[in-house]
Amino acid sequence: MKGLKQIRKERNLNQLKVAMDLNISREALSHYENGKREPSLDMLNKMSEYFNVSIDYLINGEEFSKK
Repeated sequence: MKGLKQIRKERNLNQLKVAMDLNISREALSHYENGKREPSLDMLNKMSEYFNVSIDYLINGEEFSKK
């Protein structure tokens, strides 16, 4: 989940703010960011909408591109 941590920091948001907005614990968000836990598809959708980026961006840190 490279992009999750990256986008959060780019927007100057702390983990607690994002976690509260997504209705999850700060610890859960930390686990997602550090790869200790994988979010559900539903949570990926919520994070994608929250940050207005693709799920691909949240996972890989870059938008999908056909090569």
